[in-house]
Amino acid sequence: MTDQTQRHSRALEAELLSDPQEKAEAEARNGLRQYDYGVQVIHQALERSAFKLRPSLVLTLQREALAGISAYAGNFRPAGVEIVGSKHKPVDAHLVPELVEDLCEYINDKWDEQTAIHLASYVMWRLNWIHPFADGNGRTSRILSYVVLSIRAQSVFPGTPTIPEQIVDNRNPYFDALDAADAAWNEGLLDLSKMEELLSGMLARQLTNAYEKAGGKV
Repeated sequence: MTDQTQRHSRALEAELLSDPQEKAEAEARNGLRQYDYGVQVIHQALERSAFKLRPSLVLTLQREALAGISAYAGNFRPAGVEIVGSKHKPVDAHLVPELVEDLCEYINDKWDEQTAIHLASYVMWRLNWIHPFADGNGRTSRILSYVVLSIRAQSVFPGTPTIPEQIVDNRNPYFDALDAADAAWNEGLLDLSKMEELLSGMLARQLTNAYEKAGGKV
């Protein structure tokens, strides 16, 4: 197991907020906005009984997280990026749009034959693997994964902490699951078993907490 609590992208860009306190406050506000937008997408998809994952949703969720913080909010990165704390080297910038489209096609093509956990795990790993943004990749992958999980399971899940909140509270298992999927992919295999196990356990915790708050006994 790794012992890393932080990973972040590092790309050359002009910061819109230079004061650390102001940036932290903006990130907190944007995090709430991004989550609220994700829940709105879930409700709309469930009401329509239809959903197709499109690059526009990926871009919009990232924009919600980085609005007022990054000059590239809502846009794919224009250049290379480094993931500090990870051995993974993201793809060149010119490959990003096509790979994000491929991600969406995988989800849409496998929608009826794969489980909600598998699809959510794929989104979580693949978006991090592509690393399409100068910043906000982790935040966007976590909420997008949760959106896909909820819509595929046809449920607005009750309970807290939510899966995205649990990952932020303890990032090491999340990083380990990403690393395991990366290692398998480097060998030509799609193996998301560790990520699927992680998300399954986190969903169980979220739902169990809702059950216990309602007076249920585990």
